[in-house]
Amino acid sequence: MTPKSIAGWSLVALVGAVGWSVLALSRGEEVSAAWMLAAALGSYAIAYRFYSRFIAHRVLKVDKTRATPAERLDNGVDFHPTDRRVLFGHHFAAVAGAGPLVGPVLAAQMGYLPGTIWIVAGVIFAGAVQDMVTLFFSTRRDGRSLGQMARDEIGPFGGAAALVAVFAIMIILLAVLALVIVGALAHSPWGVFSIGMTIPIALFMGLYLRILRPGRVTEVSLIGVALLLLAIVAGGWVAESSWAEFFTLKPTTLVIWMVAYGFLASVLPVWLLLAPRDYLSTFMKVGTIALMAVGVAVAVPTLKMDAITSFAGRGDGPVFAGSMFPFVFITIACGALSGFHALVSSGTTPKMVQKETQIRMIGYGSMLTESFVAIMAMIAACIIEPGLFFAVNSPAGFIGTTVQSASEAVSHLGFAITPEQLTQAAKDVEEASLLSRTGGAPTFALGMSQIFSSVFGGASMKAFWYHFAIMFEALFILTTLDAGTRVGRFMLQDMLGNVYKPFKQISWKPGVWIASALVVGAWGYFLWVGVKDPLGGINQLFPLFGIANQLLAAVALAVCTTLLVKSGRLKWAWVTGVPLLWDAAVTLTASWQKVFSEDPRVGFFAQRDKYQAGIDAGKTLAPAKSMDDMHTVVLNSTVDGVLSALFAILILIVLADAARVCVKAVRDPGSVRLAEVPWTESQLVAPAGLFPTAEEKAELAAAGLDSGGGRAKEPVG
Repeated sequence: MTPKSIAGWSLVALVGAVGWSVLALSRGEEVSAAWMLAAALGSYAIAYRFYSRFIAHRVLKVDKTRATPAERLDNGVDFHPTDRRVLFGHHFAAVAGAGPLVGPVLAAQMGYLPGTIWIVAGVIFAGAVQDMVTLFFSTRRDGRSLGQMARDEIGPFGGAAALVAVFAIMIILLAVLALVIVGALAHSPWGVFSIGMTIPIALFMGLYLRILRPGRVTEVSLIGVALLLLAIVAGGWVAESSWAEFFTLKPTTLVIWMVAYGFLASVLPVWLLLAPRDYLSTFMKVGTIALMAVGVAVAVPTLKMDAITSFAGRGDGPVFAGSMFPFVFITIACGALSGFHALVSSGTTPKMVQKETQIRMIGYGSMLTESFVAIMAMIAACIIEPGLFFAVNSPAGFIGTTVQSASEAVSHLGFAITPEQLTQAAKDVEEASLLSRTGGAPTFALGMSQIFSSVFGGASMKAFWYHFAIMFEALFILTTLDAGTRVGRFMLQDMLGNVYKPFKQISWKPGVWIASALVVGAWGYFLWVGVKDPLGGINQLFPLFGIANQLLAAVALAVCTTLLVKSGRLKWAWVTGVPLLWDAAVTLTASWQKVFSEDPRVGFFAQRDKYQAGIDAGKTLAPAKSMDDMHTVVLNSTVDGVLSALFAILILIVLADAARVCVKAVRDPGSVRLAEVPWTESQLVAPAGLFPTAEEKAELAAAGLDSGGGRAKEPVG
């Protein structure tokens, strides 16, 4: 490093350190949200420049001369070398779902400091590491799914447990994401039109890059962004026109359309719909979050929530019950560490990477970007008045159904807000009521509208920005659903391929269609029942979402640690081993409490006993409205408790078998067998990062290629 670069990075580190100092040490005084931005951005920059580089080049030893499966197995459907900029957009859009938007909002109940520390430290040392290392090892194995890698590398026993756990959790995660989308788009003509238009725009972009103007990424990006902005603006026009009725869809109608879209996104060539649509949505996602960060820097809003609230110690908060450890680390999944990401990193993305050297930018860089989304969600939740925060996020059973009862309930928590203030807050965003709008999304929209309206348009634009944020959240989540369905198809094909080998052939059309139909049918069923019955379907399994996602991360980190040991990288196994130990401790503790806690707000079986006692006494307890509902709650609690225990047992089997394999590999290195495919020389030339270095520009010029890279005209080497 030159003296100039040393000085520059020292300044970045100083900015981050000052930001953390202000956040950690300030008590009883106003703290600007800008300090949270400084702490996060400074930390991200240092982590990407130094830690991710260390992992990529010292630990993994990425090889730019090695052909990736996208190059060797290119079939134009699933395997296809994709421009790193487009692939970054796809990967980010695929992994950035509901989690980074709503998890931090809910965790703000504990105060802004615990969640912020976990979001930043978690992503640097765990989440981004998991994503990058999983992507690397899957790329070395022809894009094999996480479950199949576990079976190949850990063994049939632990691998079978991993396959069952991973696929079951995958279906739950997809159905939960779909339910959030239905809630956001139901009866919203603006959202339905704008998001629906991203599909034909993406198809156009795919054809443009493939047929009309191959390689013109910048060109098609400008066209796509212009069309996207037009679709967003036109959505507002449609909502006010006679067409509004046509685009106002009921929840059940949305379920049908989403299942159909999920199937098509899973079977169509990846270059035609999935990759360009995700790339397109990334412009809106990253652009909106970046604009929000600019708004924070300009408006400098104050964090109204305490650094650490009393709920962190007591564990009796109205938003969710449970102590800070382990439930902050479960509530904030995406944005810090998320098992779902490992499915994408071993699903669609490894089949499209041009060069191994791009894994750092795509895997680690995308996760840092998502973590920044989580930071902005934390800011959005903490700049609004705490009284309003708890009125919006507390269930009706706690605050009642009127502004008077809500005001009284919130005041008992120690936060003051008047009925008039609650009424005015809803009026400002043109909503009938904001009471008990749980789930996190409305709170994020409130915070975003407050930031944007203070910079762009004033109070008169607050309602516009609020509804824009709701539509933005739906778009954010939908891109995770389509990519997740395709990943689920890969996983199911791998599983069925262990019984009937043709299924392992990704290009075998009957296998593609059958597996896709089974996956969308599975999550579609739980979604349909959940939409029809507020206590049924995916609503029954929703409480498992956070724990299941983090258990999935434990599987991914266990597989990565095992592969580091088996591939002769024992001295670097701590890179994934330490995050694995932390995640296992947190998640298994949470699982234990959810199964055995005597508090009915925490323990599934304690909740079951409470409602069974109510049935025996002939009483109806909220949220049940009838005796039939009471029986349903008892069933749901029992199912959740059994599944929570089952998932934990399956993960323990995986961890134990992985430990056995690691010990054997250390004691007898000669017995190690890896499923890694043999080295093949690459004929592709492409930059590793977003912008080509001087050396890479020379290589591209020598190969007669532009900045997007591609196949060299002359054999490389």
